[in-house]
Amino acid sequence: MKLLAEPRPDADSGPNGLRSPPITAADVGLLLLRLSVGLILAGHGAQKLFGLFGGDGLTATGKGFAALGYRPGEFFAGLAGTSELLGGLGLAAGLLTPLAAAALIGVMINAMALSAPKGLWGQSGGLEYPLCIAVVALAVAAIGPGRLALDRPFVWRDGGWACAAVALGAGGIGAAITLAL
Repeated sequence: MKLLAEPRPDADSGPNGLRSPPITAADVGLLLLRLSVGLILAGHGAQKLFGLFGGDGLTATGKGFAALGYRPGEFFAGLAGTSELLGGLGLAAGLLTPLAAAALIGVMINAMALSAPKGLWGQSGGLEYPLCIAVVALAVAAIGPGRLALDRPFVWRDGGWACAAVALGAGGIGAAITLAL
């Protein structure tokens, strides 16, 4: 399996004869999307795991998870926090983007399962927020992280159906296993 990508055909030659692709508005837009969503989710994970940014930390979050039916609560709080932290950082950096998206999609499917009975809108505790996060993560996997990403040298830099399938499939399987336990 080939991991490194071929040079882009639309790339300009740089000073050393190396091909350097031009940065486009779409690349900057994807960077802004990845940074905002990824760093917010990473912060959310840090709240659960370490009590940062006004979070409760792992022990208290674990009690909350146990009250929601996730037992042992501390394990599932740690799993959700780690998925949000690492998935968010990966999405923000554009690193291993399909796997980062899968981690976020898995957590958000679980959040949607809890909030679906409350309807769509967030003010009633509905699934609006986790649905949007999951769709953004899936869209970034499908589109690719853009040229301003650490995935730039790899074949999955441009996204595609396979990257979207990995993100949705792995996230869905992870969520299904978690919900079944």
